[in-house]
Amino acid sequence: MTSGPSPAPRVVGVALVLLGISATATSMGISLDQYGRWGARFFPLAGSIALILLGLMELRNAPATSAVERKHLPAIAALLILSVAYVWMISALGYLVATALAAPAALWVFGVRSAAGLGAAALLCSIAYHLVFFKLLGVFPPLGRYFDLLDVIGGY
Repeated sequence: MTSGPSPAPRVVGVALVLLGISATATSMGISLDQYGRWGARFFPLAGSIALILLGLMELRNAPATSAVERKHLPAIAALLILSVAYVWMISALGYLVATALAAPAALWVFGVRSAAGLGAAALLCSIAYHLVFFKLLGVFPPLGRYFDLLDVIGGY
Protein backbone atom coordinates (compact mmCIF):
# COMPACT_ATOMS: atom_id res chain seq x y z
CA MET A 1 0.00 0.00 0.00
CA THR A 2 1.31 3.43 -0.87
CA SER A 3 1.24 6.31 1.55
CA GLY A 4 0.48 9.87 0.60
CA PRO A 5 -1.43 11.18 -2.40
CA SER A 6 -2.30 8.91 -5.29
CA PRO A 7 -0.27 9.31 -8.50
CA ALA A 8 -3.36 8.50 -10.57
CA PRO A 9 -3.89 12.17 -11.58
CA ARG A 10 -0.36 12.26 -13.06
CA VAL A 11 -0.93 9.04 -15.01
CA VAL A 12 -4.31 10.25 -16.24
CA GLY A 13 -2.85 13.64 -17.18
CA VAL A 14 -0.04 12.09 -19.20
CA ALA A 15 -2.48 9.68 -20.86
CA LEU A 16 -4.83 12.53 -21.79
CA VAL A 17 -2.01 14.61 -23.25
CA LEU A 18 -0.66 11.68 -25.28
CA LEU A 19 -4.12 10.74 -26.48
CA GLY A 20 -4.84 14.37 -27.38
CA ILE A 21 -1.61 14.70 -29.35
CA SER A 22 -2.31 11.48 -31.21
CA ALA A 23 -5.92 12.47 -31.87
CA THR A 24 -4.84 15.92 -33.08
CA ALA A 25 -2.43 14.39 -35.55
CA THR A 26 -5.11 11.97 -36.72
CA SER A 27 -7.71 14.74 -36.98
CA MET A 28 -5.45 16.70 -39.30
CA GLY A 29 -5.65 13.74 -41.68
CA ILE A 30 -9.40 14.26 -42.16
CA SER A 31 -9.85 15.83 -45.57
CA LEU A 32 -11.35 19.25 -46.08
CA ASP A 33 -14.90 19.46 -47.37
CA GLN A 34 -15.73 20.17 -51.00
CA TYR A 35 -15.44 23.94 -50.38
CA GLY A 36 -11.99 23.72 -48.79
CA ARG A 37 -13.32 24.27 -45.25
CA TRP A 38 -12.47 22.22 -42.19
CA GLY A 39 -15.95 20.67 -42.08
CA ALA A 40 -15.74 17.23 -40.49
CA ARG A 41 -12.25 17.99 -39.14
CA PHE A 42 -13.50 20.69 -36.75
CA PHE A 43 -15.14 18.58 -34.03
CA PRO A 44 -12.48 15.86 -33.76
CA LEU A 45 -9.80 18.55 -33.69
CA ALA A 46 -11.63 20.55 -31.02
CA GLY A 47 -12.06 17.41 -28.94
CA SER A 48 -8.40 16.50 -29.40
CA ILE A 49 -7.22 19.91 -28.25
CA ALA A 50 -9.63 19.71 -25.31
CA LEU A 51 -8.00 16.41 -24.30
CA ILE A 52 -4.58 18.04 -24.32
CA LEU A 53 -5.81 20.97 -22.24
CA LEU A 54 -7.58 18.70 -19.75
CA GLY A 55 -4.44 16.56 -19.45
CA LEU A 56 -2.31 19.63 -18.80
CA MET A 57 -4.77 20.83 -16.17
CA GLU A 58 -4.68 17.41 -14.54
CA LEU A 59 -0.89 17.46 -14.50
CA ARG A 60 -0.83 20.98 -13.08
CA ASN A 61 -3.14 20.02 -10.23
CA ALA A 62 -1.60 16.60 -9.57
CA PRO A 63 0.27 16.23 -6.28
CA ALA A 64 3.95 15.40 -6.53
CA THR A 65 4.68 11.84 -5.44
CA SER A 66 7.35 9.25 -6.01
CA ALA A 67 5.10 6.23 -5.56
CA VAL A 68 3.49 4.73 -8.65
CA GLU A 69 0.08 3.18 -8.33
CA ARG A 70 -0.32 0.67 -11.11
CA LYS A 71 -3.89 -0.50 -10.68
CA HIS A 72 -5.26 1.98 -13.25
CA LEU A 73 -2.63 1.37 -15.91
CA PRO A 74 -4.46 -1.53 -17.62
CA ALA A 75 -7.63 0.57 -18.00
CA ILE A 76 -5.65 3.54 -19.30
CA ALA A 77 -3.82 1.32 -21.79
CA ALA A 78 -7.12 -0.24 -22.87
CA LEU A 79 -8.65 3.19 -23.51
CA LEU A 80 -5.61 4.33 -25.48
CA ILE A 81 -5.74 1.19 -27.63
CA LEU A 82 -9.50 1.56 -28.02
CA SER A 83 -9.16 5.18 -29.14
CA VAL A 84 -6.65 4.27 -31.84
CA ALA A 85 -8.81 1.32 -32.92
CA TYR A 86 -11.89 3.56 -32.98
CA VAL A 87 -10.26 6.05 -35.33
CA TRP A 88 -9.16 3.20 -37.60
CA MET A 89 -12.64 1.62 -37.49
CA ILE A 90 -14.26 4.92 -38.46
CA SER A 91 -12.06 5.14 -41.55
CA ALA A 92 -12.59 1.47 -42.42
CA LEU A 93 -16.21 0.78 -41.40
CA GLY A 94 -17.81 4.20 -41.08
CA TYR A 95 -18.98 6.16 -38.08
CA LEU A 96 -22.07 4.16 -37.13
CA VAL A 97 -20.46 0.72 -37.00
CA ALA A 98 -17.31 2.04 -35.30
CA THR A 99 -19.34 3.81 -32.62
CA ALA A 100 -21.57 0.78 -32.10
CA LEU A 101 -18.42 -1.26 -31.39
CA ALA A 102 -16.42 1.32 -29.43
CA ALA A 103 -19.14 2.63 -27.06
CA PRO A 104 -19.79 -0.68 -25.29
CA ALA A 105 -16.06 -1.45 -25.28
CA ALA A 106 -15.36 1.83 -23.48
CA LEU A 107 -18.14 1.15 -20.97
CA TRP A 108 -16.71 -2.34 -20.41
CA VAL A 109 -13.36 -0.76 -19.49
CA PHE A 110 -15.20 1.42 -16.95
CA GLY A 111 -16.82 -1.63 -15.38
CA VAL A 112 -20.23 -1.91 -17.03
CA ARG A 113 -21.01 -5.63 -17.38
CA SER A 114 -24.73 -5.60 -18.10
CA ALA A 115 -25.40 -7.13 -21.52
CA ALA A 116 -28.52 -4.98 -21.87
CA GLY A 117 -26.59 -1.84 -20.93
CA LEU A 118 -23.78 -2.58 -23.35
CA GLY A 119 -26.24 -3.39 -26.11
CA ALA A 120 -28.17 -0.20 -25.42
CA ALA A 121 -24.93 1.79 -25.52
CA ALA A 122 -24.08 0.35 -28.93
CA LEU A 123 -27.42 1.39 -30.35
CA LEU A 124 -28.16 4.60 -28.45
CA CYS A 125 -24.69 6.15 -28.70
CA SER A 126 -24.60 5.56 -32.45
CA ILE A 127 -28.04 7.08 -32.92
CA ALA A 128 -27.56 10.00 -30.52
CA TYR A 129 -24.15 11.02 -31.87
CA HIS A 130 -25.36 10.64 -35.44
CA LEU A 131 -28.36 12.88 -34.76
CA VAL A 132 -26.32 15.54 -32.94
CA PHE A 133 -23.33 15.76 -35.27
CA PHE A 134 -24.67 14.84 -38.67
CA LYS A 135 -28.30 15.92 -38.54
CA LEU A 136 -28.41 18.87 -36.12
CA LEU A 137 -24.93 20.28 -36.71
CA GLY A 138 -24.77 19.36 -40.39
CA VAL A 139 -21.33 17.76 -40.27
CA PHE A 140 -20.85 15.28 -43.09
CA PRO A 141 -20.19 11.83 -41.59
CA PRO A 142 -16.85 10.15 -42.24
CA LEU A 143 -17.58 7.25 -44.55
CA GLY A 144 -15.97 3.84 -44.27
CA ARG A 145 -13.48 2.72 -46.87
CA TYR A 146 -14.49 -0.97 -46.83
CA PHE A 147 -18.06 -0.82 -45.55
CA ASP A 148 -20.45 1.83 -44.37
CA LEU A 149 -23.84 1.22 -42.81
CA LEU A 150 -25.08 4.49 -44.27
CA ASP A 151 -24.79 2.90 -47.72
CA VAL A 152 -27.11 0.13 -46.55
CA ILE A 153 -29.72 2.25 -44.76
CA GLY A 154 -29.55 5.04 -47.33
CA GLY A 155 -28.23 8.54 -46.88
CA TYR A 156 -26.95 10.24 -43.81
